[in-house]
Amino acid sequence: MCVHAAGESSPGDLPKDTHAVVLAVAGEDALAAVERSLERAGVAHVAIREPDAPWNGALMAIGVEPGRKEALRRWLSSLPLLK
Repeated sequence: MCVHAAGESSPGDLPKDTHAVVLAVAGEDALAAVERSLERAGVAHVAIREPDAPWNGALMAIGVEPGRKEALRRWLSSLPLLK
């Protein structure tokens, strides 16, 4: 899902020095809270929902459009790196 979210949120033709960062959340409720925060802030992102059973529309990942980390830090800095 992480790769799917990254691909869906990318505008394409990114600079070669663009870095992908994968962050973790405790579960779907926490992921939904991040999504609401990004929506309220107007941060460009793509929410990936799994349409098939058994998940039936569950939020699985969020891809944030690449940007300067300083601009995204406010909404994402509390999330740990995925290990």
